[in-house]
Amino acid sequence: MRDLAGEFEAERAHLTMVAYRMLGSWAEAEDAVQETWLRYATALDTPQARAEVRDLRAWLTTATARICLDVLRSARVRRESYHGEWLPEPIVSRLTDPAGGPDGFAPDPAERAAHTEQVGIALLTVLERLGPEQRVAFVLHDVFAVPFAEIATVLGTSPAAARQLASRARRAVAEEGPRRSADPAEHQRLVSAFLAAIESGEPERLLEVLAPDVVFVGDGGGLFPTSRHPVVGAVKVARFTLGLIRRAAWDTSNLRMRPVLVNGTLGLQIEADYRPGMPLHGVMWFTAADGRITAAYHQLNPEKLTRVPRMGPDEHPWQLRR
Repeated sequence: MRDLAGEFEAERAHLTMVAYRMLGSWAEAEDAVQETWLRYATALDTPQARAEVRDLRAWLTTATARICLDVLRSARVRRESYHGEWLPEPIVSRLTDPAGGPDGFAPDPAERAAHTEQVGIALLTVLERLGPEQRVAFVLHDVFAVPFAEIATVLGTSPAAARQLASRARRAVAEEGPRRSADPAEHQRLVSAFLAAIESGEPERLLEVLAPDVVFVGDGGGLFPTSRHPVVGAVKVARFTLGLIRRAAWDTSNLRMRPVLVNGTLGLQIEADYRPGMPLHGVMWFTAADGRITAAYHQLNPEKLTRVPRMGPDEHPWQLRR
């Protein structure tokens, strides 16, 4: 007799990444995968039923996609009434984490780059603007190469309609998707320059690394300071960023930052004492092109940062000079 639990556990990591790409929330992704397990254990609880499934990964991926589609449909109203901008939950790992660790990315640089492109946090932000059906069709086909015939069964439509949904989503991603440098060294240089400019406190220094049409998007969940709407333009973003950093901590000597990987791309982790007895934890990530930062994202909602490893006492993060 087959080991149902063992077979499912072998696919859990894959299914979680499928759900995360669709939902943009790790907690919701884990819940969706657990629901998949319950459906799997119920539907394939006999050897006869299990024998009818020739490709278990495909069956589980389809089941997970159906659950995610229901979650996306039910979450639409909640996200539309959200306080400010809704940003996805980032996957954050230390730069010293072992390659191939729990962040879900591969050790090989080429493969890691491919994973970063597929699950990049800026791309997930664009996917948030798609309808549930478009998002599911795009992720299943363009990321996981699921045939349109199978996607159609998930969406309850025809293969032609599923193809059209994926095509529309693809156009939206191409038009609104992130512009970022493919050169990690250039990205690292810009993040370092961004840090140095913040430390200087001079808007002119920030203007040197920001694109003229740069966009700043923050998600504070209504709990911590950030803009409720995107800030557009280099001058506005420079002033807003410096003001935000100063407002983020009542004692700026306690504001700490360190470089981290955010969905496989270099970003920043921020910790501060926002108010006495009220710590602030945040994550920033960037997109870049043509030697300038084109977008900056700031996640401050604590409900979306529960998996972020905190800075330890033995670490030496960068600190803002008083």
